[in-house]
Amino acid sequence: MQIEIQQPYSFCETGKRSNNEDSIFPEQETANKQDQLFIVCDGLGGYEGGEIASSVVCKSLSSFLSKTKFFDKNIFQQALDAAYDELDKICDSGLIDNRSGTTLALLYLYEKGVFMAHIGDSRIYHLRKYRDKTEILYQSEDHSFVNDLVKMGMITPQNALTHPKRNLITKAMQPNQEQRDEAEIHETQDIGKEDYFFLCTDGVLEQLNDEKLCSIFNLDVSLKRKGEIIRETCQNRSKDNFSAYLIAVEDVEKK
Repeated sequence: MQIEIQQPYSFCETGKRSNNEDSIFPEQETANKQDQLFIVCDGLGGYEGGEIASSVVCKSLSSFLSKTKFFDKNIFQQALDAAYDELDKICDSGLIDNRSGTTLALLYLYEKGVFMAHIGDSRIYHLRKYRDKTEILYQSEDHSFVNDLVKMGMITPQNALTHPKRNLITKAMQPNQEQRDEAEIHETQDIGKEDYFFLCTDGVLEQLNDEKLCSIFNLDVSLKRKGEIIRETCQNRSKDNFSAYLIAVEDVEKK
């Protein structure tokens, strides 16, 4: 399978926080149509070194995967283990403590389709534009306290948006874990021309629900303009850092 994409669009913004603990790969304004790997990470707020943890995971994963000529689930797991090892090293060196960490949202385009993996509440969407509407084909499930409550029927999705513990996540990449949190993986070969993939941190989700997101991707404007609308929606509104990657499929050749 040969997947061609348009020029990707990204942003990585501080929001109303004093510093930006999000990291993305490729770095902002460096991505091109030949890129296969996209990563969005959100450093854990409230602890020293969140920005270091998110940056280390982005750099470690991208460095490992850029050196491999073959990709599958096992290669990804090796890359993830290497990123955890790097977190352990910087923790042991005193740059961060055991409570520091990061979420992960990763997308990899390769000959067998699209590989997606996430840890925490940074989210991945696969959207498809039909003639008069855009629908979500896949949406990653947040590893969060409020999402667990929703699944148990204890609160509604609407209640989750304002719950006092809505920022509490149940999985994260942290150093020196007794048992490292595993990534949730989703793979698909159902990829069509004009499909979209969207990776974002929870700061974006403060301002965008699924309905609003679909309405933006349904607009008859360029991918860049869609991204600008999302960024402008979050600007001066999101209390948290907000970052995202938008990837649009230009063409698919199935061999």
